Amino acid sequence: MSWLTRWEPENQQFWEKEGGKIAWTTLTITTFSLIFSFATWFVMSAVAVRLPQIGFKFTPVELFWLAAMPGLAGGTLRIIHTFLIPIFGTRLVISIATWLKIIPCVWLVFAVQDLNTSYGTFMIIALLLGFGGGDFSSYMPSTSLYFPKRLQGTALGIQAGIGNFGVSLTQFVTPWIIGFVLIGAYAVPQKFVKADPIKEVKIVKEVAPDAVPKVKKAAPVKDVQISDAALAANITVTKDPNTGLVTAVDKVVNEATTDIVVKTGKNQAGAVNSVEIKKIVARKDIWLQNSALWYIPILAITGIIAILLLKSVPVKATFAQQLDIFKDKHTWFCTIIYIMTFGSFSGFAAAFPLMIKTIYGVFPGGPEPLKYAFIGPLVGSLIRVIMGWPSDKLGGAIVTTISGIGLIIGCCILLFGGLLTPTGVEQFPAFLWTMLFIFLMSGIGNASTFRQFPIAYAFNPRQGAGVIGFSAAIAAYGPFVFSSMIGTAIDTYGNAKIFFWCAIAFYVIATLINWQYYTKPGAERGDWGTIWGTWWDKAKDTWKQA
Repeated sequence: MSWLTRWEPENQQFWEKEGGKIAWTTLTITTFSLIFSFATWFVMSAVAVRLPQIGFKFTPVELFWLAAMPGLAGGTLRIIHTFLIPIFGTRLVISIATWLKIIPCVWLVFAVQDLNTSYGTFMIIALLLGFGGGDFSSYMPSTSLYFPKRLQGTALGIQAGIGNFGVSLTQFVTPWIIGFVLIGAYAVPQKFVKADPIKEVKIVKEVAPDAVPKVKKAAPVKDVQISDAALAANITVTKDPNTGLVTAVDKVVNEATTDIVVKTGKNQAGAVNSVEIKKIVARKDIWLQNSALWYIPILAITGIIAILLLKSVPVKATFAQQLDIFKDKHTWFCTIIYIMTFGSFSGFAAAFPLMIKTIYGVFPGGPEPLKYAFIGPLVGSLIRVIMGWPSDKLGGAIVTTISGIGLIIGCCILLFGGLLTPTGVEQFPAFLWTMLFIFLMSGIGNASTFRQFPIAYAFNPRQGAGVIGFSAAIAAYGPFVFSSMIGTAIDTYGNAKIFFWCAIAFYVIATLINWQYYTKPGAERGDWGTIWGTWWDKAKDTWKQA
């Protein structure tokens, strides 16, 4: 029998006798499954940085869009998942959602092994990986129904926080697991080549110094200056005798140039507008298919466990009945606030590897993106687990306000510290620590909001679950918005500063909303924790929903 016949989590006797055991068992199974939802959702962000190094001819902005697509699909699917639990129940929804994620993983295994795989195919796979992001809006509403209000911050913090570890898992495991044969049948390796820019090479363009980045990017190359005499003797630069502009750059093929890579690009007019002369610093075999292959058996087994052991809480509602949440302004306020917290966490998690590669990887000795990218999501996930209990005690709204202020400070450091427009790789540690601080602040807010939102809807647990699901759905567009906008900003303006200015403006608005309606003394639906109480403690005897 999949549906429970009785569920009264606020009844202490029922909770101690049977409810608590069922709730914590359900939390364990669904949290384990959620880890691999997040892992598969973000696997493309880890794979994308490797694609050019094994031979795929994708541009930096195309790679950002690959990282963005799972966010677009995940956010859209979360809107659907928002309404599924009260209709079909936890058991059916979680088990099927787990199995669905196998489809894009299998496809990705084959796609990365064929250099003829089109960019469009990778985009479709990236969209299907959104299955892993979409089902979060079933996990969270489901868990909120299993636990009493006094434990919801803790339970939701544990589940979402541990689930978020999936982001770090995929970015941490991928560099390791692609280094060896996993299954013999899929043991064909790809040739990984890493090349660093040569600092003795300077590219001179025919463009005004104060030209906008887009104009500078399209401007033709006037000269290639090489200060290393030995290298210069092996590089041939051909110029148009009439214009004096560079028309071709080639290397002399000999033993000295074996590890030298020369690439040129042309603008729409056909003029050479980019020249790259790099030295290969690493060659090795990798098995990039392993990045998706190892999830397949885990997802299959987890789905079986879910269908056999999970039960569904008897809180049912039709799709039409669930639409009542959209009549309440607090649905929209909670959504704005959660975009600030989880939208930032997921968005930066998706964009972080490519930010490292694009902003700092252009320098000689630049950092390896996946060596550092997993740390940010790890920090955000860990603090989300830790902050569930303090949010219960101090109040989710108070902690969310701290989170918003921290995000604003972090963005200001990036902008005013020149960390988005570095002059050398020596600025990378400061950039890394600032980004980790931003992940920390977003993780704190992720924990506090999942205490705060159920309290805002304490009068109706079903509506509270719906708001959690819907706000999580919209915030899940973070990877799409952040990756696409950061990539577009860098491609258009040469840096991501305009994106972070916009982020600051949004964080200010969201933090002010949080203060006005949930944090300040006497706030309409204030949450000041178990220490100072909540709006519902005062209003539950007389309050009636409009």
